[in-house]
This record gives sequence, structure tokens and C-alpha cells, in this order.
Amino acid sequence: MGNGSSREGKESRRSRLKQKLQRFRTHRLHLRTRFSRNAAGVVNQRAVTVEDFSGIALLTLIGADMKFKDKWLTCVSFGEQTFRTEISDTTEKPIWNSEKKLLLEKNGPSLARVSVFETNRLSRNKIVGYCELDIFDFVVQEPESACKSFDLLDPASSNVVGSVFLSCAIEDPVETEKRFAKRILSVVDYNEDGQLSFSEFSDLIRAFGNLVAANKKEELFRAADLNGDGVVSIDELAALLALQQEKEPIINNCPVCGEALPLTDKLNAMIHMTLCFDEGTGNQVMTGGFLTDRQASYGWMFKLSEWTHLSTYDVGLNTGSNASHIVVIDRKTKRLVEELIDSKIVLSMRAIYQSKIGLRLMDQGAKEILQRLSEKQGKKMNTVESSQKISSFLEFFKDQINMSEVKYPLQHFKTFNEFFIRELKPGARPIAYMNRDDVAVCAADCRLMAFQSVEDSTRFWIKGRKFSIRGLLGKNVNPNAFLDGSLVIFRLAPQDYHRFHVPVSGVIEKFVDVSGSLYTVNPIAVNSKYCNVFTENKRTVAIISTSEFGKVLYFCLNMRLKNLLVIEHLVAFVAIGATMVGSINFVRKEGDHVKKGDELGYFSFGGSTVICVFEKNSIRIDEDLLANSGRSLETLVSVGMQLGVSTRTFAGST
Repeated sequence: MGNGSSREGKESRRSRLKQKLQRFRTHRLHLRTRFSRNAAGVVNQRAVTVEDFSGIALLTLIGADMKFKDKWLTCVSFGEQTFRTEISDTTEKPIWNSEKKLLLEKNGPSLARVSVFETNRLSRNKIVGYCELDIFDFVVQEPESACKSFDLLDPASSNVVGSVFLSCAIEDPVETEKRFAKRILSVVDYNEDGQLSFSEFSDLIRAFGNLVAANKKEELFRAADLNGDGVVSIDELAALLALQQEKEPIINNCPVCGEALPLTDKLNAMIHMTLCFDEGTGNQVMTGGFLTDRQASYGWMFKLSEWTHLSTYDVGLNTGSNASHIVVIDRKTKRLVEELIDSKIVLSMRAIYQSKIGLRLMDQGAKEILQRLSEKQGKKMNTVESSQKISSFLEFFKDQINMSEVKYPLQHFKTFNEFFIRELKPGARPIAYMNRDDVAVCAADCRLMAFQSVEDSTRFWIKGRKFSIRGLLGKNVNPNAFLDGSLVIFRLAPQDYHRFHVPVSGVIEKFVDVSGSLYTVNPIAVNSKYCNVFTENKRTVAIISTSEFGKVLYFCLNMRLKNLLVIEHLVAFVAIGATMVGSINFVRKEGDHVKKGDELGYFSFGGSTVICVFEKNSIRIDEDLLANSGRSLETLVSVGMQLGVSTRTFAGST
């Protein structure tokens, strides 16, 4: 037990304390600078309520049993965080014994995805198999810390390619507090006997950054030393911390990262410091700071390109305009996922849409070239020979297309376009609150941006200099009812189910075609300040008259766009054409009564966009969709998921 009897002893202890805290701090700051940032680049520290806090889970990735030898690494994605293990030795039975603490919330993510990669490539390692597990279900069904085997599925075929072994234990709030006290005691327990002398206790109080507490450390030490034996045990320190946090908090700053703590919020201060001291039980800790498993799995060649800023990962506006990887959040799993897009296409789109020179080329004849290219590709995708491209398309998007949902087997499709406009099995997309017309639903499998007002959309997402509802609707639709209305953008990527559906129940009043160009609808172009994708592309507006939402405008945009749809009380539904997209085909006509969730039409080959515009103050869009959009982060949704509720419902309940 150190007694601080000499100046040299004090300096030695303080030096060891600084070294230990610096090791924690380096890891924590790496995570913070790479993980949760807002549009201004500031780290977001979202508070957790007492009611929502469910505990902290310790997930341990023990090892795997694979079908061939290789050097393996594993990534664990949970919510907006992804972690990775070290790379194993060459073996078919890799052992990692790697662990990570996960914050659990009642309304937060619960599904973790475990992905196993072989590491024989320079730039990007290949995913071999994955599994998904619900953390809450796991700990309820299994004894604490019990090891369980999970089958690893091939993303392309869903065949079992191996197994992975995991254990998980959840601490309740009281246990979390005790373990935190033990962890924080270990920082200054220089002789590792599980007790603190007065000198060690003094070093700890100084690390808390509270001058008042530092000036009365003798009083605090006597208060903590309940049995009067001259040392403070783990239980005594835990009791002191709990008591003082209730009366007069003594921890102003996190002793690991130095961040100021919310003094009036005991729970979040405890959570913050517990996750900062993420050393586990001595096993190897997974490396954090990644957004997606693909980013975490890249090899050294990608890391070199990222270091030189040729490749970047981020969320927010950089996702569309500057970063080379598009990241969206999956609404169902609450997990960040990377949208797959060929790097050559990214470079070409950035060259065209993110520069004045590129747009000048478009004005000088490139638009006509895109028009001809779109028509040529559309015809090619209707040939029998095009069916040979289906297998390579499925391979590229192997973990993003679920063939078990598709209505017909693969051999049914005679052309690529037949596969592209594939139907799904009945019930594959359940409609939220089917019997309630006051609940609007998502119109497509897509990446969604939702804004309560058009002003919000231009602030967070649409960067074209001339975007307006008047410009979107064209000259043949009266825009007055929609000028400050709510705007929802449904962007379909090539791998998505390409049939679009009605978000509200009502009557289709009319279709209006608006002529225009064929720009891409990728975020790289949407976020461009040099062009106006939505107001300059070809589109069709469908106006739907409803009893709950008024008139709704439904726009369909496509690279080779024939139709734009608007939805009365009014909802506007607009289909917008985009590069490399064939055409928009409607399966409904003017005067038809439609029920929300009904199929309205489909897009042929390419990417596409649907926009819904609601009259001002007619819909209350779901908070999670607005929150993600406020971060300039697209939400991955499916047809039929709840979009929002009519404001008449809330008005009638007050």
C-alpha cells in the first residue's frame, strides 16, 4: 500500500496515473471523433432517461468454426456503432475472446449483427457469413455469460457456412454502479490490492476535476472509510460515489476523456464513465469508431486511401456530397448500413454534379447523351440476353436483396427488367394500421427523408439553388395549398423492390406530366449546389384527394420519366426520372379509389425517386424520421411502415 511518504513516490504514482488515463483517453477520443457527429462536426451526447435505461451488456465474441482455413476478423454492428476484432491466425477455428460493452435502452436498438470476413484481400475483405441476435432475447433465454453457438449464413444463398460462439451478460443499474466503482478504483490502486490509501484516494479525487472536493479530501476519505481501518474498499468507494452524486457530486469531469459531465444527471454521468472505462475483464477489447461493418472490415489499402482523404466515411451532408460512401440508418434494426455503389460511378457523378464544369458540359450536349444512353440501356434490359446479368447483380447486392420474399423463383425471369420489377409474396410488406385512414404509410422500399416543412428540406438536404414547391409542380398544378407543406422523399436504389404504393387512402384526381432532364437522384446530385435535380428532371404528378389529409401530391421521378403523381385534402405524389432508369408505369388511372398500401405503379431499370407533398399542418410525421432527416441522414424503410398521423386525429383528441 503506497503511503506517499516521499516526493519521488508521489511523482511516480502521478506519472503512472497519467499514463493509464492517457491510454484510456486515446481510445475514447478515437471513438468520439469517428462516431456520433452532427452536421457541424460536433459530437452528439444524447441523454438516456431513467425510464429508458435497461442496463449495459457485455458481449463477448469467443470464436468461430469455419469450413476452410484463413485469417479471420469479425465485426459487430449495434445501432450506430460498429466494432471489430483483431485478425486471427490462419485457421478454420479462430479464437478472439474479444468483448465490448453495449448500452441498452427500452426504445433503442436490440438487434446486433455479427459479420465474419476472410482477410485475403488488400483493399476490402470478403464477408463469408453473418448472424443476427436480439441481445434482450439472448440474455433472457440463456444463463448469464453462457456461451451459445449461432449459425453463420452466406449473404447470397442463406446457406450455413459456419458458426460463431458468443456470450452476453447484462448488468442492472445497481450492479453497473458497483462495477464502475471497481473500475475507477483500479486506476489509482497502484499496488492492485483492491483498496485505496489516503494518498491514492487523493490522486483519484484530483482526477475528478472538482476543486471543492479536492480541498476537503480528508473529510471525504473519513466519510468513505466506514469501518475506520485507514483504507477505502471497493464497496466503500461505491457507497461514497452514490451518496455524493445525490448530495453534492464530486466528479465534474470524466477521468478518462476529460469531458465535462452533466452534474444533475447521475445516470448519464455513470453511463458515460462506465463506457469510457471499456477494458472489460482483461480480454481483448474490440476496436470501435466505425460506422458500418464494411468500413470496419476494409484492408490496409483502404486505410491508406482514407488516411490520404481519398475515401471517407461520415453521416450527414458529407454522405451525399463529399464522402465516397453513402451511409443510411435502417429503421427496423436501428443500425447504420452502407449503400453499395460502384466507385467508378461515384467518381463520375461527383465530376458532373459537384462542379460547375460538369454541369456546363451537361448544358452543352451531355443531357442528350444521357437521354440516348438511358433509352439504349432500357431496351437492352428487355432482351433475353440481359437475364445473364441477374446473377452478377445478385452477387453485388448479395446481403441487400432477400430472394425469399420474391413471388416467383429466379428462373421465372426471362429478362433483367422482369427481375428488376419483381413482385413480392403476399404479406411480405404488412401495412401499418390498415383499418385507420388517418395513418399514412411509406410508399416504397427506399431511403427516406422527411421534413415537416419545405424550408427544413432545403436546410438539411436539398442544396439546389432554385428548389421550390412551385418549381416541383410545374405550371399546370396550383401550388398554393402546398407552399409551406410537409415533404417526404422516397429514394429507391437499384437493389430495392421497385414497385411504389399509395401512402394514403383516397381518390386519384389527375395525373400531370412535367417535362425535364434526366439527372441522377443520388444524394451526390441532390446535395449539389449547381443543379436542381427535383425541379429539372422529368416527372409525373398525381393528385390524390383524401378525407384525412386533404390533397396529397405524389411525384414520381425516373431517369427516363413518363409520369409524375400527386395525392385531395391534397396529397401530391411525384415520380421523378433519373439517369439509367427506364420508365415509370402506373397501374391505376384517374378517378380510381385507392387504399393505402395499394400498388400504384413500378419503375423499370435504374434508380428512382418518389416525393409526397402534404398540405401545410395536415400530417404529423413520425419523430424518428424527422430526427434522422434533421441530421441529413436517410432512413431505410419498407413499404407499409408508418409514416405519420393526420393532425385531425390529434385535434379531435384534445
